[in-house]
Formats: sequence, C-alpha cells, structure tokens
Amino acid sequence: MSKRHKKDAEGGAPRGRGKVAEVVPAAAAQDGAPSRADGKLSRKAYDKALHDLHVELVKLQQWVQTTGTKVCIVFEGRDGAGKGGTIKAITERVSPRVFRVIALPAPTEREKSQLYIQRYIPHLPAAGEVVIFDRSWYNRAGVERVMGFCSEEQVKRFLDMAPAVERAISDSGVILLKYWLEVSPEEQTRRLEDRINDGRKLWKLTGMDLKSYSRWYEYSRARDAMFLATDTAWAPWYFAHSDDKKRARLNIIRHLLHHIPYEAPKGEKVRLPKRQDAGDYRDPDYPFKVIPDTTTATTLPA
Repeated sequence: MSKRHKKDAEGGAPRGRGKVAEVVPAAAAQDGAPSRADGKLSRKAYDKALHDLHVELVKLQQWVQTTGTKVCIVFEGRDGAGKGGTIKAITERVSPRVFRVIALPAPTEREKSQLYIQRYIPHLPAAGEVVIFDRSWYNRAGVERVMGFCSEEQVKRFLDMAPAVERAISDSGVILLKYWLEVSPEEQTRRLEDRINDGRKLWKLTGMDLKSYSRWYEYSRARDAMFLATDTAWAPWYFAHSDDKKRARLNIIRHLLHHIPYEAPKGEKVRLPKRQDAGDYRDPDYPFKVIPDTTTATTLPA
C-alpha cells in the first residue's frame, strides 16, 4: 500500500492530512442545519458549499499534476442513487484531461472472451491523473449477477480475485477510493418516475433500469455479498446515503478531499499582462453570419 494512503490504526484517517475541518468551515456550518421544510439542503447553502469545495478540487488537481500522483475513484450504487450527479459535481470545474470519467459500454464479444478485469486495466490512472469510474469492475458483483449475465461461479471467482487486484493497484502507488451510494426504495421510485415524466431525463432511463427496479432485494443480497468479500483494509468501501442528493454530493467531495493528502500550490498571484497596442490593425468589414438573439422566442428558429 502507498505510504501516503496508510490509515491510522485508531481512527482510519489518512496520515499527514488532518484538514477536513478547515476545507470550508462556513459552508459546513450552513450545511449542518436543514434549510427547507422537508429537511433537505437549500439551493443557496448547497451552491455556497459546492463553490468552496470546487476551489479545493482545483488545488487537488494542481497538486496531482505537480506531484505525479495517481488517483482512482470508483462509484457504485443503486439505480437512481445519484452517481452521475455526484461525478458531475466533482468534475464540472476541473480539467477533463486530469479528471477522466470512465463509463464503459457493454462488453464486446472479444472483451467477453478476455480476462474479466482486462478491459478496465488500461483505464487506470497514469501519473498526474484522477480517474473516476462511473460503474466499474464491480458490474460483475452487481448488475451482471442479478440480471443473469454471468454464472455464480464467475461471480465467486471475481469476489475472490478483486481484493488481490485492488491490493496490487494500491501497492503500485494509486490512491484507490470506492464509494457506494444508497437510496431508499421510496426515493428511487420517485426519481425513476421523474425520469419517465421529464423529457430532459428520458435518456437516463434504460430498459435495464426498468428490469432491475423490481429486483430490489436481489440487489441488496448482491451488495451485501460484495461488501463482505471486498471491503478490505487497503481498499475499503465508503457508504453514502443519498436521499438528499445535495448533501450526499458535499459529503462525498469533503470525504475524498480528506482522504487524498494534497497540499495547496505555492506561487505568486496571477496577474494579466498588458495587452499589446492595436497598431495598424482594423476590424475587417466581413459579412459574419451572426447568430440572432432568440432567447425570447416561443419556438425554435428555422
């Protein structure tokens, strides 16, 4: 295991960090008190806290690039638990060249014939990268198992193999964080119905979602077996309740910032240089095809 990712025996926090309380103290205080009648976090409090965490994520990005650190973050969870929204909240203010999101499609016939973990290995981070898996090799322990896409023998081999593979990943110097997002049955139903009724979200609803919706307790059994076999000292699972999506996103981002021993970059304040004089340059008399302002139109432009 990487030295920077070792945990204290008493509390499980990474050594040499101890910054979690100082990341965004003002926002954390706002976050602590519910701001809506239903007890969920208000948009105003969420936006303020997320702004401050985005600043920290940019510092993390600079540190990763400077030090050549390798970070791998795995997101798993129930359908509708908010994995995509959490990943978007993490990545919307950082560089996609540093924070790479991997969401692999169904395996090809060739990939099905390979060693199971083989299709995931090429996507692991190189120096100076943060790789986020939107679902991962744990597909075998979850959806593939529940939907009958693999045999129980294949699942057993995977659960036996995964801790050793993750040990090798961690020992190679990769900081590996695994998150499971859990949503209640009632909230999952509300979110999936919202996808059905909102034309902007229809793309999020697949036939697989509909098939898996009815198999709640099969997924629960698969999750429990996965935790039992793969929740290890070198690659533990971190569990987040996500019925309040805003609060879950903030908690997960704070948690990952706490578990990566980054330091804020040192340097002079950035200042814009003086812009050059126009000299003999003149704007061209060119017939640009200017896009018209149609923001108040009631129909799409022709």
